[in-house]
Amino acid sequence: MITVYFIRTNNEKVCVEVPEGTTLMQAAREAKLREIPADCGGNCACATCHIHLTNAWSHLLPIKQNGLEQSLLEYEKGYIEGVSRLSCQIQLTKELNNLTVRLRDNELL
Repeated sequence: MITVYFIRTNNEKVCVEVPEGTTLMQAAREAKLREIPADCGGNCACATCHIHLTNAWSHLLPIKQNGLEQSLLEYEKGYIEGVSRLSCQIQLTKELNNLTVRLRDNELL
């Protein structure tokens, strides 16, 4: 199992355990996090699974997104180059065990 920590905008930390190979978006849905509505179901088509990487983990994930992910993120409020990612594009591996990411409050954006 892989443990993931989601930090809400109020600094509440939500811990989720999922099988290896699960996407970060699926982990958020498993935890029923309202900040990740994932409207397209993980097809990299809507950017409603936008998260921010924390500095401690960004070096373990490719900073360069694929072209589609990058183009979706650039139009998002709260986009931060090198920090913003779509959680549907991050597959959880043993190397990412205990990954911590920051959620955005989609209701405020």
